[in-house]
This record gives sequence, C-alpha cells and structure tokens, in this order.
Amino acid sequence: MRAVVVTEYGGPDVLRQVEVDEPHAGKGQVRIRVHAATVNPADVLLRVGDVDDALRASPLSPPYRPGMEIAGIADEIGPDARTALRVGDRVMAIVIPIDESGGGYAEYVVVDADQVTAAPAGSSHAEAATLPMNGLTARRALDVLGLAPGDTLAVTGAAGAVGGYVVQLAKADGLRVIADAAPADELLVADLGADEIVTRGTSVGQRIRERHPAGVAAVVDAALQGDEVTSALRDGGQIAIVRRPGERGTSTLHPERGIEIRDVWVPEYTHATDKLDALRVLAERGAVTMRVARTFPASDAAAAHRTLESGGVRGRLVLTFD
Repeated sequence: MRAVVVTEYGGPDVLRQVEVDEPHAGKGQVRIRVHAATVNPADVLLRVGDVDDALRASPLSPPYRPGMEIAGIADEIGPDARTALRVGDRVMAIVIPIDESGGGYAEYVVVDADQVTAAPAGSSHAEAATLPMNGLTARRALDVLGLAPGDTLAVTGAAGAVGGYVVQLAKADGLRVIADAAPADELLVADLGADEIVTRGTSVGQRIRERHPAGVAAVVDAALQGDEVTSALRDGGQIAIVRRPGERGTSTLHPERGIEIRDVWVPEYTHATDKLDALRVLAERGAVTMRVARTFPASDAAAAHRTLESGGVRGRLVLTFD
C-alpha cells in the first residue's frame, strides 16, 4: 500500500511516498481504506523530530508516519469489534501516530473500533477528515473548562481549524463567545457564531477586557497567545492551552489572581466514541462546519506541509489517497 513517511527529520522534502505492507484488522479493530487525511501542526512536529522521544518509546520503528485524522471506508472489521459499523460504511477516525497504528498518512490504517464512527451524512471524505482530531481537541478544551450556559468565553485563533470548532461548540453549549480575528477573517468568525469580535494580535487581552470590564470566565487560547490574553480573564478565571506532546506547564498563572491553566491533551479522547459521534451529529445538523482549505494528492505531501507552514490557512489542508 501507499504511505507517506518520514525517513529522517527535517523540512517538508523529507516526506516520502513509499510502498509498505498492508495492515489487517485484529481483535476489536477496524481497518479503514483511507481516502483523506488532514495535515495538522502536530504532523510538522513529528516531521522535524520534536516528538522523537515519544516515538522511540512507542512500539513503532522508523520510518515514522504522520497524520492524526482520517476518513474513508471501513473495509475490514475484526472479531469482537464493538461497533455498529459494517464493511462498506463511510467512516472517520482519530489516529495517534505514536500508537501501534502509526499515523494516518496511508492507504490503509487499522485502529481500535472505539476510534471510529460514521462520517457525517452528505460529507465528502475530505470534509469528514477535518472533524475527528480538531473537533475532539475543541471538545476537550471546553470540557476541561466546565463552563455553565451563559458564561462568557474568549477564543484566540478563532479563524483556525481548532479555534473555529471551539467557537461553534461553545455556542452549541450555550456560551457567549468573544473571539479574535484579523480584519480579513471577521466575516468568517462571525459566520462561525461569535457574538463579539476583537482584532487579533498584540494586546488582544486588553481589547477583550475593554468589552468586558469585569473579565471573562475563561479563554481557549488556540493561537497560543499566552500572557497576551490573560488580562481578559476575571480573577479566578481559567485558560485552556493545547499542549504539545511531552510538554508540561505550570498549573497557575499569576497566582495573585488565581488564574488556573487547564491543559488540553487530545489523546485523552482517543477512545471517546461518544464524543466523536456527537461531533458527527452536530455536523449533520449544521452546528459545526467542516472546512477544507485545499486538497493535495498524497504524493504532494511536501507541498501541503509547505503551504501549512507558510501560514494563513483557513480550514484544513487534506491529503487524498484516491
């Protein structure tokens, strides 16, 4: 089968399309004939070697394969797989590249049955692939904050893939959302459902605080603005930060203000089938939007990575294995 792998760490051109042996579904597993795999910042971290320690501790051996979310067709279902899926169903799945499955950049990927659910009705493979990892990251961010309906949430990076899902899921949860955006992205962020929009960048926290003098209850910092946005928080507020593999931060920012950091680690939802399927339902209702920025054939994975690293991508870049 075709797979895109990293044989040595480096720039986009280290990505190679190669032929490798096909995996097969074992006990409790599903094999997916992959038609689409997204390109995410986490894939770049793997490519440049930032997760080498985790890979060396994994059951895998080089070459390593990036990719954290896929969509395609269920084509093998192993014995004792606890799933309502059937061979031939259109599906989507979250994939963890340091697990035995390897990453999603491959023609066939085998995962545990609880990592897979049906693709949203009416979606393309490329659209469905944008939902599992990015959507579960947004869901995890909101879950660790545990806000009540009516609370006000600030979101940085709201025009991006994760930030956009945070805005839409927060609205579905009954929260009030104030989000950042560049002038060119204001219409997009408004369409995602943000109640208020401030200009992104330096001093974004101060601009939010001007709108909310008492401070907001929490921030999901998808743009990793850090201290630039803590001024938006009320004393005792929370900030959710998406952590890189192996990264650990302090639990408190500005102890005198009691601001709590909530780490967002999406592998904690790898097997949360209920969460993944709830995203499918929201997508079918139009409450979350599956945004494909551009597709590339898998053989052009290097070009997709270069495009991602050039910045300004709205939605997700997707590799296709057709």
